[in-house]
Amino acid sequence: MAATKNDIPLPNPNLWWLLALAAVAAVRLHGLREIALPDYDSVRNWQIVQEVAYGNLRHLFHHGSPGFALVYAPVAWLTSDFRVFQHLNALLAMAALGQLTRFVGHQMRLSGAQVALLTLFVGTSVFLTFSGRDFTMSAGSLWCFFGLLEAYYHRLQRPSRATLLRATLWLMAGLCFNYKFILTLPILAVLELWQADGLLWRPGNLWRVLALLLAPYLVLGAVGVAAGLPWYLWPAIYYKVAFPDAANAAGRTTTVHFDGLYYLRFLWQFESPLLWLGAGLGLWQLRREWPRRRQLLPLPWYLLVWGGCLLAGMTLLLKAPRGLLWAYPLFYTLAFLSMRQRLPSGVVVALVLGAVAWNGFRLQQEVFAYRPTHYPQVAAWLHQHQVGKVASTVGLGLAPFRLASDTVLPITQTQQLAALRKRGYQYLLLDDYYRVAGVLPFDSLRRQRPVAAWPEPLLTSPLLFLEHSEYTGLDYEETLARQRATLQDTLQLRLLKL
Repeated sequence: MAATKNDIPLPNPNLWWLLALAAVAAVRLHGLREIALPDYDSVRNWQIVQEVAYGNLRHLFHHGSPGFALVYAPVAWLTSDFRVFQHLNALLAMAALGQLTRFVGHQMRLSGAQVALLTLFVGTSVFLTFSGRDFTMSAGSLWCFFGLLEAYYHRLQRPSRATLLRATLWLMAGLCFNYKFILTLPILAVLELWQADGLLWRPGNLWRVLALLLAPYLVLGAVGVAAGLPWYLWPAIYYKVAFPDAANAAGRTTTVHFDGLYYLRFLWQFESPLLWLGAGLGLWQLRREWPRRRQLLPLPWYLLVWGGCLLAGMTLLLKAPRGLLWAYPLFYTLAFLSMRQRLPSGVVVALVLGAVAWNGFRLQQEVFAYRPTHYPQVAAWLHQHQVGKVASTVGLGLAPFRLASDTVLPITQTQQLAALRKRGYQYLLLDDYYRVAGVLPFDSLRRQRPVAAWPEPLLTSPLLFLEHSEYTGLDYEETLARQRATLQDTLQLRLLKL
């Protein structure tokens, strides 16, 4: 019998999605072995995970994120190589991306090819790629956020105790992974008020939700007490973040800084121009489809509520690109869905593929160009000259390249130098990370003649400087002005004799 059209095997829709994820993974991992951990927090996290793995829980609640250390601690039983942790974290961010695009594809009934396009479009975001190369809580919190996003949408679609508690479990996991997950609570409250179905207040539901949310604080708090930590240490971190009791090393004293243009400038300068076309089409469409209260929010509206609330909330606080970490994928997704609804499919494909190519070009300029690292050369010089301990200006980038028995001591004040000499320190690494972090008194040391010096391209990256604007308290233009000033120097790592 002759074959018919229906006999022709069609590609599995999931295959397109997996191929797109593989392509994005190749982009995310490109050149990752050639860079150091990019910031102080990444190195401290790497150190703390190893401490926790071997029973030292003194820093378990560092940054209010005990879940992060506990998840990665088993890896430290197998290796201490920071690159393994860095790559695993990048892959976790990939899993988060896959979770979002699979959810959107299912809810919007997208074809396999459309889900693949969406995955490529979102996955090549400049900032998401940059943030996926550190060792911070960003990847894990993305995974928890997208899990919450999907689970809570199911709670709205099918109100029941089971769907409510499933969403609560994702919220609980997020709070364990990143203290900033507390920012989801006001948005969930807005959505609960919109839904107004009384599910949370039905007998037994509220107590179950509260019990789940409090359980990690009670259990891990008890573990902390057994390790000699104060019982209130974890919740106290929320208070300390909101109300700093002293200025940080850069002189910043507050957590509130209104700037309505910071994130818009960042999106314009670093992310895809297609976001603006998608936003225009989306607003045109949504203004005609305003949903009624207690009506199930269509998925685009649901994503818009989350993205809009995140943007509005973060506009009031100190700024850094990671402040909108959860919102970037939503903006990309909304742009894609808006174009899909308003434009012919062929035009959408051409536009998205062009945007992916543009993102690739921008990634080369803003991410991949800032390599390779030269910290290994610094470590080799110190080893060759039998220097066992060295001080460093604010940064810890050198630490992962030194032997476990060697010391890298970060300092934040020039006044510490005299005490270091008395303690036997002979060398100071004038690490330009101090310029990224805005601890400028170390500039006076640049007049000294170094015994050796190396470039470190990443310490001149505009994205790295902007990521630290939350720490410095500077606005967008002030931060980039400092970054441009660093481009006048060709050497970022100077080894000085104390």
